[in-house]
Amino acid sequence: MKQTSSIFDSIRVKPKKDRTQNAKGPKCDWDGCDQPGTHKAPKGRDREGEYFHFCVDHVKAYNKSYNYFSGMDDDSVRDYQRDSMTGHRPTWKMGVNSKADAANARDGSRTNIGGENINDPHDFLGGAAGGRHQPEEPQRKVLALEKRSFETLNLRVTARGAEIKTRYKELVKIHHPDANGGDRSSEDRLREIIQAYNVLKKSGYC
Repeated sequence: MKQTSSIFDSIRVKPKKDRTQNAKGPKCDWDGCDQPGTHKAPKGRDREGEYFHFCVDHVKAYNKSYNYFSGMDDDSVRDYQRDSMTGHRPTWKMGVNSKADAANARDGSRTNIGGENINDPHDFLGGAAGGRHQPEEPQRKVLALEKRSFETLNLRVTARGAEIKTRYKELVKIHHPDANGGDRSSEDRLREIIQAYNVLKKSGYC
């Protein structure tokens, strides 16, 4: 191809001065330096993402004296380093976040393991208070005479203590001759009630 061809007319070459200026980049930020600032250096704490532009000699000098914790005392440095472990986000010790505790208490999901009062609406713990659950005593077998005594007093075989005594007193008042104007027709029934109560009392149910 000949250099006199019309194709070369559309080619434009930037002047050497412009190419040199773009290669240099920004001017060095060091006072009194007119060299190109080809190296970036961080501006410091609380100015993340901001940089100085230095030449190679001045970026070395800057790096030697750079101190991220400049202006902070030892306690502040320790606090900053500790907070950096959680990304400087607030944290709470177990049981300190009162707002979370209140929210849990409202929906009934809070369970105080090992505490005196446990709110376990779905019985996930099976009534266990943090491992302090006492095993229930095995239920004794109700004998035939004892079962008839419960029936005489119109009670379930699971009735105990005060419930048996209260029912016994109620039935005695109803069937006692003094409560029926001297009528002795319910004496047999009263005798059965007294006998049934004595059986249950002797067996330790009340």
